[in-house]
Amino acid sequence: MNTRLNQTSPPTANPTRRLLGAAMVLLLAVAILPPPAARAGGKVNVVPEEPAIVLAVFGTSYPEALPGILTIYHEVREAYPETTVRLAFTSNIIRRIWHKRRDDARFRRQHPEIPATIYQVKAPLATIANLVDEDYGQIVVQPTHIAAAEEFHDLKAVVDALNNIRTIKERNRPFRQLVLGRPALGAPGIGHPYREDLAKAAAALADDVQQARDEDSALVYMAHGNQYFSTGVFMELEHLMRQLYPEVDTYLAQESGFPDLELLVQRLVDDGVEQALLVPLMTVAGDHARNDLAGSADDSLQSRLTAAGIKSRAQLVGLGEKRRFARLFVDHLGEAAAGAAIDLQ
Repeated sequence: MNTRLNQTSPPTANPTRRLLGAAMVLLLAVAILPPPAARAGGKVNVVPEEPAIVLAVFGTSYPEALPGILTIYHEVREAYPETTVRLAFTSNIIRRIWHKRRDDARFRRQHPEIPATIYQVKAPLATIANLVDEDYGQIVVQPTHIAAAEEFHDLKAVVDALNNIRTIKERNRPFRQLVLGRPALGAPGIGHPYREDLAKAAAALADDVQQARDEDSALVYMAHGNQYFSTGVFMELEHLMRQLYPEVDTYLAQESGFPDLELLVQRLVDDGVEQALLVPLMTVAGDHARNDLAGSADDSLQSRLTAAGIKSRAQLVGLGEKRRFARLFVDHLGEAAAGAAIDLQ
């Protein structure tokens, strides 16, 4: 009996020590295993909440007018260097022109300055779809339109329609958030006072005023305009410009809609204007700037002024090329993202 009691018995295992040992073995096993993506030979999926930016532009077929687009694009990328930025053209015709040029070796040799993103540009809907396919879940669409007219409302219709997608399970929605920024001159509604946007736009046009002053000319802007929306915003911008820069007479008109070119010429004649600096109130100085504003046809603005005895010089530079004006779109983009609590980096 005593002998059995004095024999050394194997110690009873401690349950806590057993658990700790098993945990250490598991951690070591996980540490030496390659990550799942590496074992599968694929890439790690982007987190669904990853943000992205779509810069929506009408577009231009003129290579020399592209700086009006690319300056804004580079300003956005500079402001948010860690966020994916995609360019989209809303014009079907212009996209097809660039897609055709993509396969034109001669054209591409003649224009080495044109980046690949222009040749590959897609519509906003396709651009958003591609981002969703790449698992970007928070997308900010920033228009580069001047006013909230036809083109902006068409883009808004696309964004609104996508936001109406409702799935049975919330996690199956194609994206977490899709938001739309404002045009340069603001947009209707209570979300942001459009008058503030007009004031900032007027301040961003100071260099044009200085140029007109140096040339002893009236400053004349021509917007593209439209037949479907009231564009009193242009008249309001003209009023603000005259208040801010009383030393230069500023006039605004549109190629289409009110106030039109005929009314503009009559106003200039009635005011005794002898010389005018013509500036496109457009993101790019493309077809409308080179033909409707400064073309050789009798109905261009410059030809009308010549016929009325008014000297003029056309400044064929899109507003998007002017960094101070381009920054308006960057600011509107940032405000749209902040309003949706989307963190752009």
